[in-house]
Formats: sequence, structure tokens, C-alpha cells
Amino acid sequence: MTTERKRKQYTAEFKKEAVGLVSNQGYTVAEAPRNLGIARSMLDRWQREFKTQEHDAFPGSGHQSPELEELKRLRAENQRLKMEREILKKAAAFFAKESG
Repeated sequence: MTTERKRKQYTAEFKKEAVGLVSNQGYTVAEAPRNLGIARSMLDRWQREFKTQEHDAFPGSGHQSPELEELKRLRAENQRLKMEREILKKAAAFFAKESG
């Protein structure tokens, strides 16, 4: 019998507040995670991410930067537009054949 542990997920707001406890409110790096009930290594990782990306830190599920999210959206839109163009080409050919 196996028991699966579901990883706990934290919101971006929680992560930023946790980082802020150390950087803004004077908690020690050992004290903050203990009070929050998280591992110190997790807080260390959040601090590194926040320092390197600040406003783009903690993008949410999938861990994609805003640029990657936009690229994904644009690729999907491009694919949809290509399909629509092909449909219009076929419709134009069909009506040209009907009238000619």
C-alpha cells in the first residue's frame, strides 16, 4: 500500500510575505520558516528567486515567466488563425467553383 503525499502549494503573496519577514521585519532566516511552518531551504529558494526576478518572481502554476506565458498564448492564437485562414481558402475555392 502506497501513500502519496500531495505537495503543499503556496500563493505568490504568501511567498513574498515570507521573504519580507526576513528582509523587512527583522526575522532571522531560521526564525521565519519555523514560525511559518515551512522548511528553511524553501525560504532560501524563495529569497533567491525574489532577488533575481523581484516583480516576476513566483508566477504561479507552471512556473512560467510572463514572457513565456505570452509566447504560449501567441502561439495558440497563431495556430487558430492559420486554421481559420485554411477554412476561408477552402470556402473561397468552393464558392468560386459553384459560381463558375
